Amino acid sequence: MRYYAAPMEGVTSYLYRKAHSRYFKKADKYFMPFLSPSHDHIFTKKDLREIAPEHNEGLNAVPQLLTRRAEDFLWAAGELKKMGYREVNLNLGCPSGTVTAKGKGAGFLGEPAELDRFLEEIFAAAEVRISVKTRLGLREPEEFSHLLEIYNRYPIAELTIHPRVRADFYRNRIRTEAFEAALPKSRNPVCYNGDLVTAAECRAAEARFQTAAGLMLGRGLIADPALIDKAGGGPGADKDRLRAFHDELYQGYCAAFGSSRNAMLRMKEIWFYLMGLFDDDGRYAKRLRKAGDVREYECQVAAVFRDLALRADAAAVWRKSDT
Repeated sequence: MRYYAAPMEGVTSYLYRKAHSRYFKKADKYFMPFLSPSHDHIFTKKDLREIAPEHNEGLNAVPQLLTRRAEDFLWAAGELKKMGYREVNLNLGCPSGTVTAKGKGAGFLGEPAELDRFLEEIFAAAEVRISVKTRLGLREPEEFSHLLEIYNRYPIAELTIHPRVRADFYRNRIRTEAFEAALPKSRNPVCYNGDLVTAAECRAAEARFQTAAGLMLGRGLIADPALIDKAGGGPGADKDRLRAFHDELYQGYCAAFGSSRNAMLRMKEIWFYLMGLFDDDGRYAKRLRKAGDVREYECQVAAVFRDLALRADAAAVWRKSDT
């Protein structure tokens, strides 16, 4: 079974992807946080840093596009092809209100006729492989039956299904039975994405979805960077490997941002998930979260690695904030 790293805005930057692949089993694909091509057809400086080929060397990195305009998608896909990318991913899963209000991401699922026309246009003209990440629908999982009929009309390189609707955001029960029902009906390769946090959960998904092309890991992989290693029967990370990973990432952000404070703030986003791998009663996480300056942050990081044992599996600490 292939394992993919899901995109997460503000977390899985090129620095994160490079550090992860250096210290842990490399994902079969790293999907980049989405680019949102605009009407003026110019990539921002931030976009260019993420997609620069030298920043993704040695990785099977896949740019993700968020748009509902075929001409903008085709322009971006063409530019990415010139850079050497062979696949681009269409984001039909983002549930953010600022995104869906514009009819993008999961918001596009509420306009199936327009989505069909969009797909017809991009598949007729694109010169790269197009994969799609989707949810089951905007409000109800029953919407997916019609959406899958649309997807089946096009040669989608891979269809990643997150079995929630937009209204679920990342809360509520994941609808694995809906994914299981869709799997044999898709004419395109299908990937499963959703709530895989432990190696046992990954292996259970492999056994249940044997015909799936792959499993995509999101927050579970941020919480346990060695999750792909463990799912394949390998060892988990020890503190030395995790500390080396942390330090390379932190120093990389310091250099990229030109600011230790901004690097600290970015690392706190990662620690929100990573603390799930440490046997903490909440006190260390709170101190780390409240660290007000770089020196205090570094002291609290040292305390975490010095004092806390690692759990066998990460705890999904973020689920408390999802409810």
